[in-house]
Order: sequence, then C-alpha cells, then structure tokens
Amino acid sequence: MAQKKAQPGKKRPAGKPAAAKAEPAPKAEPVKKAEPVKKEEPAKKAEPAAQAEPARQEAPAQKAKPAKKAKKPAAKKTAPAPKAEAAPKAEPAPKAEPAPVCDTPRRSVAFIGSECHPFVKTGGLGDVMYALPRELAKQNCDVRVILPRYACIPQQYQDKMVYRGEFYMDLGQTGRRYYVGIMEYIWDGVVYDFIDNQEFFTTGNPYVSLVDDIPKYCFFSKAALAALNYMNWIPDILHCHDWQAALAPVYLRTLFRDSPVGRAKTVLTIHNLRFQGIYNIPTIRYWTGLPDEVFNMGALQQDYVNANMLKGGLAYADRITTVSNTYAGEIQTPEYGEKLEDHLRYHNYKLRGIVNGIDYGMWDPATDPALAVHYDITNVLRHKPENKRALQQELGLVQDEGKFLIGLISRLTNQKGLDLVNAILPQVLDGNTQVVVLGTGDKQYEDTFRWYENEHKGMFSACIQYDEARAHRIYAAADALLVPSRFEPCGLTQLNAMHYGTLPIVRETGGLKDTVEPYNVFTGGGNGFTFDRYDAGLLLDAINRAKTEYFTSRYHWDEVVQRDMAKDVSWQHSARQYKELYLELTPW
Repeated sequence: MAQKKAQPGKKRPAGKPAAAKAEPAPKAEPVKKAEPVKKEEPAKKAEPAAQAEPARQEAPAQKAKPAKKAKKPAAKKTAPAPKAEAAPKAEPAPKAEPAPVCDTPRRSVAFIGSECHPFVKTGGLGDVMYALPRELAKQNCDVRVILPRYACIPQQYQDKMVYRGEFYMDLGQTGRRYYVGIMEYIWDGVVYDFIDNQEFFTTGNPYVSLVDDIPKYCFFSKAALAALNYMNWIPDILHCHDWQAALAPVYLRTLFRDSPVGRAKTVLTIHNLRFQGIYNIPTIRYWTGLPDEVFNMGALQQDYVNANMLKGGLAYADRITTVSNTYAGEIQTPEYGEKLEDHLRYHNYKLRGIVNGIDYGMWDPATDPALAVHYDITNVLRHKPENKRALQQELGLVQDEGKFLIGLISRLTNQKGLDLVNAILPQVLDGNTQVVVLGTGDKQYEDTFRWYENEHKGMFSACIQYDEARAHRIYAAADALLVPSRFEPCGLTQLNAMHYGTLPIVRETGGLKDTVEPYNVFTGGGNGFTFDRYDAGLLLDAINRAKTEYFTSRYHWDEVVQRDMAKDVSWQHSARQYKELYLELTPW
C-alpha cells in the first residue's frame, strides 16, 4: 500500500529526497479495479499505489540506508497495513494549460522515457520526448511526461520543480519498500513529472553501465505506473520509449492489471533497436518480481539464459512504432533486426513506422540566436554565404565563399559510416572543398579527424566536442551535410540541414531513405543526393555529383536549396499520425 505524506504545492529542495528507512513489506491486498477516472477533475480518494504482487515473507526486510531530506521530517516506519485500510486522500492533479481547439477527440497520454530536452539529453530520444508531447498538446491531447529525476538535471529546472507527494513501493524480490517522490514542472501545456529516488538517480549521467542501469530502469518503469495511480491521473495511452521504459507494458498487464492504470492502452516506440536491456534472468526476476509466465521465449526470455527487457515490452505492448517506415521494414530482417527480427515479424501486425520531425522553435534560421546572420527562404541565397564566411573565420578555414563546404555532425561511431568517410577524404579534399566535423565518440575517429585537420590546414576542421550552438552554425554555413550511416532509424540531422537550406548527402537506409529524395539531373526533382549500398566508392560518387551541380549548375542547386527550406519537416504531420494511432486504440 502506498503510504502518502504530502503538502500541496510545497517545494522540495533539489537533490535531497532519497530512500527512507526500510520497513517490513506488508502483505498486499488485491487491488480492486477502479471505475474510469475523469481526467480534468480533482480526485477525491486515491487508489493504493498499485502493489498487485504479494509481498515476500520468507525473510524480514533489510534496513534501507537512510538519506537526508531537506526541510521535511524523515518518514516514519509504518506498521503492516490492516486488511481494510482506507486509501489516503490524493492531491488534485494539476491541469495543463488549455489545449487549442482541435477537430479530433481529446485523449490523455503519459509519455514514459529516460531523457527529455532540456532537462537531460544524450541523443535523438531527448528531442522526441521534448517536441512530440508539445505538438500533441496543440492537437487536443492532455499530456504528461514521466522522467527520472537525475542529479545531472540543471539546477535552474530543479529549483522550479514543485513537490507533489511521495509513497513507498515494493520492488521485486528485494524485500524492501523504496521511496518514490514526485516532483512536477509545467511548461507549454505539458506536465513533467520526475520520479525521485536518490538511491537510483544520483549518478551524474543517465546511463552508467548495464549492471547499474538494469535495477534503475526496473524501478523507474514500475514507479511511473505507481505514480499515475497515486496521483489518480489515469491516461488513455501509455507511450513508452526504448528499453529503459519497455517494462511498463509488462508491469501493466501483470502486476498492475487490476489497478486503475491497468485500463490504459500501450504504445512502445523503438528509437534504436541496437540497445535492448539484456541481462541474466535471475537478476531481472529479482529486480522486477514479475510472474514466471513472462520469462518465456515469447516474451522476455532470450537465448535461454538471458532476459531482454525490450523484447518483453514488444510482446506486451498494444502497438509498436519505430521512427521511420523503412526502418520498420528493415528491423524485420537479419541484417538490421539485432536478433529480434523473428520476434518483430511475429508482432508485425501491430508495428508502424512514423518518421520524426524537428521543432521549428529550436531550429529556425530566421530567429536562431547562434547564427551570424539570420535568413529565411526569401533571402537564403544572399545570407547563407555570409554565415559560411563567419564559420570559416571561426574555425580557421580559408575564407572563401566559393569553396564547397561539407558538414558532418555526428556521434563518431561505426554506425554513422565514418569508415567510408575516412576512406575517401583524401579524394574529397581537392582544393575546392572544405570539410567540418563536429562530434565525439570512438578514439580512432577522433584521432583520425585531428590528423586530417593538421595535414589539411585551412581546408579541414575537426571539432571534437559536443557544441549545440556550433552545430546550428554549421547547418547554416555548410552547402551539404554528410550522413552516410550504416543504419539510421530516422535521423534528425538531415531534417535540420534541409530546413537550413543545406543539401543532405545520405545513404538510402531507414529514415534517411524516407526523408531524402535523390536529385534527378534530368527533371530537377529531388531534395538531396543519395547512394544505396554501403560502399566507399558510391559515397564518393554521391559527393562528386553534388559538387558537379554546385559548381556547374548553381541555378539548379539554388532551386533545391529553396525547395528544401519550403519542405514541411515539423512535428505537426507526425504528431497527427500518433494521434490517429491513439484514437485507433481507444475508439470510445
């Protein structure tokens, strides 16, 4: 049973709440199935915090290490709950800002994921968790985003979080009850709820190592569902993202089946199939407490000895999405399936591909504060060369707007096709072409690009760093952006490039194939340059075709620049597809 101690609207100082003293795990009573809750009205009585599994009684619970909690007395030990214990009175759930009028029915959606810009971001997932909920709020959705409260979240956001309450939750076979705090932040019509537990989330980075991350995200997935029950805010849809939240659909259909949140439908989005949350079965059984039937080959079990958290989520989710239609087909093949191709083919009836978009509020050359000169589609041909000269000066390149400037903004890993780039750079750097690389990653590529910078001073720049503002300036200055990935679920860099009037040169895979149409020299159609097979010679050919158009048919090149800037790559269309999927799952 959830033991609640809350004071409405009281702020809790950042970085202090933690696991309270352990207490014996009381015997849980079966949770009665609740009637559907009206989403916009304050709840009168809270349901218990979804403790559907029977508590273990073989051994007494060990003491949890107490941690300091600022300006709030430490939680008291609670005696085992009597059978007919009354549910604690719930806080009224705060209302998001009113959504604009929309011609489709309203739905409530809880996003569950491990990162979200601007609080914490390591890749494209953070951008999606930020931009998609905001666009859905405009399309008549009531949206909450549930995240871990990592210590690395900037203090400016920590200070604005409002304490919403706390409770204690059993976890797996640990014999302990863990503190779950809820800190809230409301911004642009979206409510952000942060799951607070100092024991799991005090590390400086969201991802540390698999041995540490498995318990962390087992706790997070369960705590997210229990928090929804505690706040008495029951969504129509749980939209979970990647392996870190993949256990939520499994918990929902097992331990939370008879709790209020159990009526929600689930969508699980694959952002990158390579990362799956695989560990041995005893460890995951210990941390989750899931029933034996989920540890079979149709759900979590993999290779007989391991459990795969993403695989289990795919089996139990009502719908599976991935971030482009082409990638949805590719992951059902041995080449891209990461050993889950058979499982995905079995569940392909519920698999959809919906391409990502970009947030025009963050990515707009007409207002971007990082740029030397602002521009739009009406004056891009005049002002883009000015941004090129400014970047050349910033990076110590030869200042000549007539040079063909190629940008490469990427994690420096094999997935991104950098072995192909390394193979052809001597032929690309022909005296008329400059290359700028921005990113960090594998040491071999970092060192290789530093060597090229030293050997080709004024023509090659290696920015071995993560610098968001400089990335914006490269998009604005470059003539072409290189994305030769071995595989790419969606890719956002090519979308950013097109919106800034920079032509993408990409391999035809995943979202790159779905968003970049090859330029046709005969008809003038297309919006970039592509190659199909993963081959260095084909990449060089694509670059040379781009350079030929740039130097010999500038009028046609400029047409494509303006066509790319006019193309709608915002989240509006993608969010509409997600909304249609939600309505399909909830036809009431």
